[in-house]
Amino acid sequence: MPSFSDLGLSEPLLEALRDVGYESPSPIQVQGIPPLLEGRDVIGQAQTGSGKTAAFGLPMLEYVDPSEREVQALVLTPTRELCIQVTQAVRTYGARKGVDVVAVFGGAPIRTQQAQLRAGGHIVVGTVGRVLDLISRHSLMLHSTRFVVLDEADEMLDLGFLEDVEKILSLTPGSRQTALFSATMPAEIRRLAETYLMDPVTVKVKAPRLTVDTVEQFKLQTSGREKDAALERVVDAERPTQAIVFVRTKIRCEQLFKRLRDRGVDAKALHGDMSQGARDGVMIGFKSGRVPILVATDVAARGLDIAGVTHIINFDVPTSPDVYVHRIGRTGRVGRSGRAITFYEPRQERDIAAIERHADITMGEWEPGAHVDPAPVQERPRRHEKPHVARNGDEPHVKLIVNAGRAAGLEPADVVNAVTAGAGLDGEAVRNVRLLERFSFLEVPESEADLVIERVRDREVRGTRLRLERARA
Repeated sequence: MPSFSDLGLSEPLLEALRDVGYESPSPIQVQGIPPLLEGRDVIGQAQTGSGKTAAFGLPMLEYVDPSEREVQALVLTPTRELCIQVTQAVRTYGARKGVDVVAVFGGAPIRTQQAQLRAGGHIVVGTVGRVLDLISRHSLMLHSTRFVVLDEADEMLDLGFLEDVEKILSLTPGSRQTALFSATMPAEIRRLAETYLMDPVTVKVKAPRLTVDTVEQFKLQTSGREKDAALERVVDAERPTQAIVFVRTKIRCEQLFKRLRDRGVDAKALHGDMSQGARDGVMIGFKSGRVPILVATDVAARGLDIAGVTHIINFDVPTSPDVYVHRIGRTGRVGRSGRAITFYEPRQERDIAAIERHADITMGEWEPGAHVDPAPVQERPRRHEKPHVARNGDEPHVKLIVNAGRAAGLEPADVVNAVTAGAGLDGEAVRNVRLLERFSFLEVPESEADLVIERVRDREVRGTRLRLERARA
């Protein structure tokens, strides 16, 4: 496996990568960075969590000239959550180069974003709607944009944004370099690539084999009338620490959430008709572990990367085998156990068979206490025990205290990002983040606690310099 220096990156970016503890590139980075550095257009097919943000972000930063006060690169994202995530990553990578990254998205004051653009902004990361709005107000000029990235293009298609994406692309220079990243490649995305990319290099990275190695997969046949009762039976038997229940429609999402709530189950809904503020609230609650069950549609849950998810329940059969793999990839993360249970009606047996062929697995029949044995990475929990969520079966964690909390404007994601960026830990190593008014708590692996305390010291988040120490027992 080559190193980052073998890929042709400059020293400031290599130093930034060393700052965050990245040692070796992922497959999408190995294949994608060299052609992008050569100025080629690239189509990247890879799942969330494959490292694609660095794959396009690092070459993009090589092109940016900090002395020019113009927008030189644009990254379009389908959702506010992904926009924030990409912005934080690119800022970290470009810190030593002095590159200014501005995030623009709906649900936040547009005047603040206009002021940030007036003050500078070499790279703009934005949601499609807000970018168009700022262009129409003459606050965002793209005439000097040399590099354009379409991130999660298939989700833009799902959300109906493709026409707006084409409008934005038509306002950028024809000489630009373009990168398109997508987990799947439906016909509309292929047409978009053929229209707007010039002789692109295609990079395709297979999803990791998390489906077999770390996730126990089951199927449960039921009739349409009995599905609600079947879900209640599964939840009672499995007792998930955190579960995502996937449904096909927004209406069904609301109905199922209300039924669970009426039974006294602590659940929340997540779908596209909710306001951005409501979605943010649900996401914060779920990421922090306060919400054990999330009922969600596929579009609303795209990009979800939650460390503590122990169960995926497909209340509705996924629309394709790719969607199935994408859904269950949210549990059974590296070194962890997870369980996936798919409900199906007799008429859907052919759909289940297609999924099994695609994922090269055979689902077991679910019943209380059922287990399968696909060469697990770790010993799985026995029935009625809450699975131990850690990077291995018995890694001890310690609690740390942070010198800031809600009063400083911190959110759980800020704490997690400070640790992952500052100490080089993966997000799954940080757990049980809890924000109080003046300080916060989190847990990290005991073997890495001193490293976290040292590396995160004086890291500035929302204007506050963070200091961490071990919490007293």
